[in-house]
Amino acid sequence: MTQVLSKCEKLPDISRPRWDQNTFQGRMYHFFTTANCLNLFASNSKLERARNIVLEYKQGKYDPNMTVNELWKAKTLYDSAFHPDTGEKMFILGRMSAQVPCNMVITGGMLTFYQKLPHVIFFHWINQSFNAIVNYTNRSGTHKQDDRTLFLSYCGATTGALSCALSFNFLLKKWKNAPPILARLVPFAAIAFANAINIPMMRNKEFTNGIPVEDADGRTMGFSTVAPEYAIPQVVLSRVGMAVPNMVLGPVILEHLSKAAWYTPPMAAPLQTLLCGFMLAFSTPICCALFPQKSSIQVDHLELSLQEHINKLPNPPKVVYYNKGL
Repeated sequence: MTQVLSKCEKLPDISRPRWDQNTFQGRMYHFFTTANCLNLFASNSKLERARNIVLEYKQGKYDPNMTVNELWKAKTLYDSAFHPDTGEKMFILGRMSAQVPCNMVITGGMLTFYQKLPHVIFFHWINQSFNAIVNYTNRSGTHKQDDRTLFLSYCGATTGALSCALSFNFLLKKWKNAPPILARLVPFAAIAFANAINIPMMRNKEFTNGIPVEDADGRTMGFSTVAPEYAIPQVVLSRVGMAVPNMVLGPVILEHLSKAAWYTPPMAAPLQTLLCGFMLAFSTPICCALFPQKSSIQVDHLELSLQEHINKLPNPPKVVYYNKGL
C-alpha cells in the first residue's frame, strides 16, 4: 500500500522534480512524465486542484491522508501546465505535452507534401505558427514581449524556413540524378534554420533585460544578460535534436518502405505521420533532458555589475541558477 503523508518520516520536497536533475536519466524521467501527451486531457478543474495541492503543500498545508504518489501526480500535472517562473497556466498548444500530437501531424505533412510550392508554404507556415506559440509559452523569466517583436520573430522564422526549403528544392531540381532521399531531408534543413532564427528573436528581451538568477535556496540574486547567452543556444540545440529522428530517420525508413511490393503512394501520409508520432514520443523528452532546465552558472562568469552586487551579500554564492526555458 502506498505510504500516506502523515506516516512519512520526511516529507517529499516538491520544490524540485521527483528525479535528480543533475543526471541525464533523472531529467529524462521528469520529462517523460511532464511531456506526456495524456496530460492534455486533464480538465481545468483537475489542473486547478493539482495547483492548489502544490501551492498549499509549499505552505505546509496538506491532507494527511494523501499518498506520496498522489502528491507527485499533482506536481506532475502542475509542472506540465503551469509556467515554472510566473506560475501562470500555459496556453494548451504551447505546453510540452502538446509537442508529440501537434508535431506528428505537422511534420508528417511537411515530410509527405514537400514537392509542390503551395504545400511547402502551407506546412511551413503552420509549423512556424506552432513554434512561435511554443517558444513564447516556454520563454524564461517573466518578460512580456511586445506585439511588434512577436510579429517580427514570427515573420523572420517563417520567411527563413520557406527561403531555406524553396532554395534547397530549387537546387535539387537543377542537380541531375540527385538521390531522392535528399529531397525528403529538405524540411529538416528548413526547420533547423528556422529554429536558429525564431528562438533568439522570440526571446530577445532576455538579452537586454536579463533573466532571473537564484541561489541554491531559490532567492533571486538579480537579472543577468549573460545567462541567455548560455540558455538560448541550449534550447536551439534541444529543439533541433527533437527533429532529427523523425525528420531524418523517418524519411530514410519511408524511402526504404516505398520500395516494398505492398506499398502504394496513398500510404505515404499516414505512414509518415505514425513514424513521426512514434519517434517524437521518445525524442521530445530525451532532447528536453539534454540540458538541465534549472541550469547553473559560476558567479564570476556573470556581468561585472551583477558579480559586484552578489559578492556584497552576506555569504555570497559561488554558483547561481536560472531557468533556461524549453
